[in-house]
Amino acid sequence: MKATDSLLELPGVRGRDLEALRVSGIERVADLLNWLPKRYEDRRRFDAFPAQAGSGAVCLRGLVIDTQRKGFGGKGFYEAVVEDHAGGGLSRMTCRWFNMPFLQKVIATGHEVVLYGKPKESGGKVVMDHPEFEVVSDEGRRVHLERIVPIYKNVSGIPQRKLREAIFCALEIIEGDSLVPVHDVDPTYPRIEAFRELHFPGELAQADAARRYFAKEEFFFQQLRVVWRRARHADLSGRVLGKRTKLLTGFYNSLPFDLTGAQKRSVKEIIADMRVQRPMNRLLQGDVGSGKTFVAMCAMLLAVDSGCQAALMAPTQILAEQHHLTFAKWLSPLGVKVGLATADRREEVTDAQIIIGTHALLYDNVDFDDLGLIVIDEQHKFGVAQRGKLIQRGVMPDVLVMTATPIPRTLTLTIYGDLDVSILDELPAGRGKIITGVRVKPKISEMTKFLIEQLEEGRQAYLVYPLVEDSDSVKAASVVEEHPKWKKRFKHFEVELLHGKMASEEKEAAMKRFRDYKSAVLVSTTVIEVGVDVPNANVMVIFNAERFGLAQLHQLRGRIGRGEHKSYCILVTDGKNPEGLEKLNILAGTIDGFKIAEEDLRLRGPGEVLGTRQSGLGGLRFVDFLADTSLIREAREVAEELLREDPGLAQNARLKAWLLEQAEVGNQ
Repeated sequence: MKATDSLLELPGVRGRDLEALRVSGIERVADLLNWLPKRYEDRRRFDAFPAQAGSGAVCLRGLVIDTQRKGFGGKGFYEAVVEDHAGGGLSRMTCRWFNMPFLQKVIATGHEVVLYGKPKESGGKVVMDHPEFEVVSDEGRRVHLERIVPIYKNVSGIPQRKLREAIFCALEIIEGDSLVPVHDVDPTYPRIEAFRELHFPGELAQADAARRYFAKEEFFFQQLRVVWRRARHADLSGRVLGKRTKLLTGFYNSLPFDLTGAQKRSVKEIIADMRVQRPMNRLLQGDVGSGKTFVAMCAMLLAVDSGCQAALMAPTQILAEQHHLTFAKWLSPLGVKVGLATADRREEVTDAQIIIGTHALLYDNVDFDDLGLIVIDEQHKFGVAQRGKLIQRGVMPDVLVMTATPIPRTLTLTIYGDLDVSILDELPAGRGKIITGVRVKPKISEMTKFLIEQLEEGRQAYLVYPLVEDSDSVKAASVVEEHPKWKKRFKHFEVELLHGKMASEEKEAAMKRFRDYKSAVLVSTTVIEVGVDVPNANVMVIFNAERFGLAQLHQLRGRIGRGEHKSYCILVTDGKNPEGLEKLNILAGTIDGFKIAEEDLRLRGPGEVLGTRQSGLGGLRFVDFLADTSLIREAREVAEELLREDPGLAQNARLKAWLLEQAEVGNQ
């Protein structure tokens, strides 16, 4: 049997099974082998039947000694009492499945079963609700017992046992030569052996090695796409900008402070890119408050001095308007005209040399004369198609993408391998120190007293909540409910309300009053996460802080500490979630965004940290290996070696076709 054969050729798979597999995208033998185990159970030895509830899942083997249906209607459940058969019948476990009456036809008294679930206390006894289970039969023991057993993601209509048996059978009769990959990333590890150890390892270490093999293969394709795209970009003929530096020099001399070393280094890298006759394709990555905006200004002044326009696209109207204010403040004295284009506002766009905007920049109602430089802020919040559409509005423009969300250094090669990267790893001088503290159920009276002391010294404060309005399903506070309470507590100060459901003009008016110090307190949701720059605001209280991610908390904290005053970030929590407390204590221990990103990666894993769809990694099956820098570098080296030996991929038409297909998808 070959990998390309239909499952019709596989013994024991017929009729309804074939249709159920087809619905899940499994039609060939190769598809079946690529249905990965989600975990493994070591069924050479089982856990002891627990005498009390525990925090973790256990895997048990026993004999069903009693079954019955209990309750009525929607509250009914099927119950099975399982005895520790191997242990001499000394321990028992009650298992319950709610609203699943059909199980009486599946589990019966006398059946030997394997159970996997979390034991809990109920009615004075230890029970398992909805455990995963398998009924064990003698004929299937060599596949399902006395070995390390794979547990698969469910295929609707196919029991785990049948799916496991089908894969076991396929691995016994398949021709290993038919599993040769498009490009072999590790000739020392036969692919058929990798598949066998992936599904039915003799030891868990073999499964880990097999997973690493297939992760490397997957990363090879991802890195080949990156390296190939980078090589194609290097062959493009662009325009030479940045030779004239009159505006840049005037801007630099007008600053009342000096740029940091990291800012100067990044500006030099950008100048070098712009002076080469190929389009710049650079990422500017920096922590919150590291001064990316000033670096972007320098780049845009170089473009204006070269006689073309520059545009900056931001993901939200608040951020675009903040950028417009900042650019106009610093660049108007130099005679540079700065326009604003959002869905609700258009200001001075005609004849503007620099246009700041939101998604409105993508459409024809914003006219560009000669767009030579594009800056995309918070680039991870835009899709590939949106970025591409703005680039197409220029003629081979230089592109600078920026992010204030630090990405773990271990992942930069994977996500931005086709970009040149500049990193701002210094904060400007003169910034106030930020003190971060975790407070478990603090007294509102004490917190109010501290806040009033800060307000009376002339400072301002952010009070951040996770919800706009109270919710029956989410136990967390909301700005709509809490805003009136804070108005009463701060009777001598103006208290502003801000959230995403307000009309754009209302949001801008609220932000303007806060920026102009006409209000002292801003009760807000996370709409202030990026782009809000009020140096006089030195206090932030984040309520239900455990509900936010580490990166988001760090972004929010970045709204304070932007002036010379000592700043305070207070993380309020109920303390019920140990993982949440660990997260908050990490944030309290450092202001280094890159360290925080590494910890976020450790706690949540790469898939959650990156957001696989936005990062372009949505198709990866081995996301957990993204933190393995050495593996990614190995895959990168294999990809680079392949393109060195065969730049046009003439010897591998399948790979070339795949790369061209990926390029088309990216351009859509």
